[in-house]
Amino acid sequence: MKDLLELAELAWNGEIDLQFEHHPVHMFYSGSTEIKNNILGVKGIAGHYTLDTGDGLVMIDAGSQLDIDTTYAEIKKWRPNTSVKVAIFTHHHVDHIFAVKHFDEENKKMGISKPIVYGHELMPDHFDRYIKTNDWNTAINRRQFAIDVEHFKWPTEYRYPDITYKHDISFKCGDLTFNLHHARGETDDHTWIHVPEEKLIAPGDLFIWAVPNGGNPQKVQRYISDWADALDEMLKLDCEIFLPGHGFPILGKKRIKKALETTSKFLRSVEDQTLKLMNKGKSLNQVLYEVKIPNDLMELPWLTPIYDDPQFLIRMIWRRYGGWWDGEYDRLLPAPRKEEALAWVELSNGIDNIILKALEHLDKGNLKVAAQLIETAFHADNNNDQMHDARAKIYREFSLKQSSSMGRNILNHASMASVQGKRDLAQTED
Repeated sequence: MKDLLELAELAWNGEIDLQFEHHPVHMFYSGSTEIKNNILGVKGIAGHYTLDTGDGLVMIDAGSQLDIDTTYAEIKKWRPNTSVKVAIFTHHHVDHIFAVKHFDEENKKMGISKPIVYGHELMPDHFDRYIKTNDWNTAINRRQFAIDVEHFKWPTEYRYPDITYKHDISFKCGDLTFNLHHARGETDDHTWIHVPEEKLIAPGDLFIWAVPNGGNPQKVQRYISDWADALDEMLKLDCEIFLPGHGFPILGKKRIKKALETTSKFLRSVEDQTLKLMNKGKSLNQVLYEVKIPNDLMELPWLTPIYDDPQFLIRMIWRRYGGWWDGEYDRLLPAPRKEEALAWVELSNGIDNIILKALEHLDKGNLKVAAQLIETAFHADNNNDQMHDARAKIYREFSLKQSSSMGRNILNHASMASVQGKRDLAQTED
């Protein structure tokens, strides 16, 4: 494995490719890195860390299902004779909660208590929601991560926390104190952790080495200004070790301060502008194109738009404060898409003209208009081979223009679907 600390230095200086080769969400690294003599880091989809307290181990997050075996092996190699006493789940997302499994089993065999899992009081409700909406979560994650595998299924079994809290909670383990603080950001059950003896902060996914994942188009409500508030609270603690939920550790007070300040500034800029325009009665479409995304901040290596798209954050802010209606009067009580599409086909003197016009816009680089036109053609005749050929081409080209992997994967999913003569590979038949 490449050492996480070596990669961290290269990433901070903008010397590695975070969009593809070292994407903070999509890239796995084998093995582990000792951040210091009592802190071990493992990077699967998410980063998770284990602290030796002098009286047992404490895990900060616990990886995905893919990390269950490797995380156990790495921790046992590092501390073969020390048991895990506690695990802290920073939030309910499935890349942070699974690798405690073998430690539960090990402790049971040894006749000692299983690790105590801490999480926010809203976490169990989210696990229940995942179970209730299992097929929905299977579908949306197939799109988001471009998973064209029919047997892929969202998990239905979860390790629920043993101890939950509402605002803040602290516990002592060995020589270390763990202060858990609630925040709303990527989720409403987020926990960030402060270990004062180590001058350490673990922010979970409140920091991911990319534009904050605050706008995900298929997920439940996220909280942009609350997110910035949490980052500002971290700034008050003057820490020296920062262990993000994705990406690489950041060491040193100056770097941590800069990372936190700039990320908070980015979030506040997007929300403040959005609310100002909403207060003028603007429609969502107007807001999307009038907010000035702070491009100077997105040039920083830890704020590049490589996972979420900044426009998605605007939509999430709109949903939080403005409800579901986008302010377009024809979309308040819309006709079925097929009826609308057939009306446009009639006005255009046939579907072939719409397909041709969509391809003309593709050639001109007007990808958003091309996509809107080809969707009209799809809804008018979803079995039209010419339409599917054009649709696959348009969405393939559209996806390649996206810096965010989220936007790229969803659009590419539509392209792959049309190759198979379908609208969506994740949609099941009635």
